[in-house]
Amino acid sequence: MNEEVQMYLDDCKEKMTGTIRFLEVELSKIRAGKASPNMLDGIYIDFYGVNTPLAQASTLHTPDPKTLIIQPWDKNMIDPIEKAIMAANIGMTPVNNGEVIRLVVPALTEERRKDMVKKIKSEGESAKVAIRNTRRDTNDEIKQLKKDGLSEDIAKDAEAEVQKITDDYIKKVDIVVAKKEEDLMKI
Repeated sequence: MNEEVQMYLDDCKEKMTGTIRFLEVELSKIRAGKASPNMLDGIYIDFYGVNTPLAQASTLHTPDPKTLIIQPWDKNMIDPIEKAIMAANIGMTPVNNGEVIRLVVPALTEERRKDMVKKIKSEGESAKVAIRNTRRDTNDEIKQLKKDGLSEDIAKDAEAEVQKITDDYIKKVDIVVAKKEEDLMKI
């Protein structure tokens, strides 16, 4: 196969792999009933005028499966951290003892689990859309090569390969989503 076509196929795989990684990160933020520092990803605080991720301004640890402890590096940051957690609306209320902030992860109700499954499926659909967009972009690049003189047989083979890659990555999305759903429902 043409080197340029192979380059586009490799780029397609790389973008789709990035989509899977992004999906896994997003799903790790969805709590499955047990405490995880990942639950606080995406929470930013004003750390002396700089918008900083919470994990870069404090130590996060889980002493037990239901508790998260946030220990700020600077005691003056307890109030801003507490406000940022409340503003993030993650479903937990921070408890501040002046030294650390404690978050207790509430047990999941059946209704909450179903809502989370909907969110997981929504994230999966978003990933599938991103993969299909990558397929479309790669096919457009191959069509452009065809206009520039690439043989029709090579172009057809390349488009078939793009479809095969797309199908493989869609299956990977389904596997990641199913695994997260299973995690959520068994706890």
